[in-house]
Amino acid sequence: MKKNKRAAIVGVSGYVPSYVLTNKELEQMVDTSDEWITSRTGIKERRILKGQGLGTSFMGINAVQSLLQKTETDPETIDLLICATITPDVITPATANIIAHAVGATNAFSYDLQAACSGFLYALDTAAQFISSGRAKKIIVVGADKMSSITNYSDRATCILFGDGAGAVLVTAYDADYDTDGGYGILDTICKTDGAGQDLLHQKAGGSKLPASHETIDAQQHYIYQDGQTVFKAAITAMSQVVLDIMAKNSLTAADLAYLVPHQANKRILQVVADRAGIPSEKVMLNINKFGNTTAATIPLCLWEYEKKLKQGDKLILTAFGGGFTWGAIYMAWAYDGA
Repeated sequence: MKKNKRAAIVGVSGYVPSYVLTNKELEQMVDTSDEWITSRTGIKERRILKGQGLGTSFMGINAVQSLLQKTETDPETIDLLICATITPDVITPATANIIAHAVGATNAFSYDLQAACSGFLYALDTAAQFISSGRAKKIIVVGADKMSSITNYSDRATCILFGDGAGAVLVTAYDADYDTDGGYGILDTICKTDGAGQDLLHQKAGGSKLPASHETIDAQQHYIYQDGQTVFKAAITAMSQVVLDIMAKNSLTAADLAYLVPHQANKRILQVVADRAGIPSEKVMLNINKFGNTTAATIPLCLWEYEKKLKQGDKLILTAFGGGFTWGAIYMAWAYDGA
């Protein structure tokens, strides 16, 4: 019987900065309140990376070093490192290159992937394709963003949402028989894009279309912007549908799932998505209250925090929605006992 290579996560780690930005502190910065933020987003605090010259790679390096140590992995055995981020240290070289060099992954090729809040999901699917083709055997996928670097702390609509952090997973090949239901790893993926959403959630300046200038800086065009209500509705519609689609495609019910692992954008969005899929709240990974929206880092940070609760064979659905618009879902069977 033919055996195929299936990608499986065999380790996860994370890093969040020590500085905690609370809702109470934000009350002193903009016209808002702890009650207003909590009731509308579910966020109580978020982590902010402080320190001169520290960028996204600093958090990614810490997450990957921890991952290598806990999985007892020699960095020279890593074939590929992908970093999902919208806040690279610099335009070039890629933040992935910086991380790979710092951790000693000298035999890996590396690159960044940009799909906003869906970045980690897209990068994990990309890693799965490299594993399936036999092109790579060990891959590290990093989701990391220093959102404080593009957040306007005089804009109460956005500054309450975002935090900084990084998560990383080790992905390896698992021999799987696709003709049976057995085995572990990534079982199915759906990824979607709709460029019609490009003006609703974006950073206007800093790219080739509108390079940095005194005018763009004075106009505060280097900060993240979103049309909150429109994005809120689009995220609910897209994430709900893609979760239902992947469940139907794989004949899944809520009873089959151990957890839904959603991008941590807004607690109300997560509740609606879970409700539409019939998934009870106790099966929804949630840490937005502590970390806020860390963009590409939210899903791996959830896996990191919940790792000890996960058991080999647990069925998970990962789902995300981000600027662009980008969204999708990954269905997987967890490959090891987290405890």
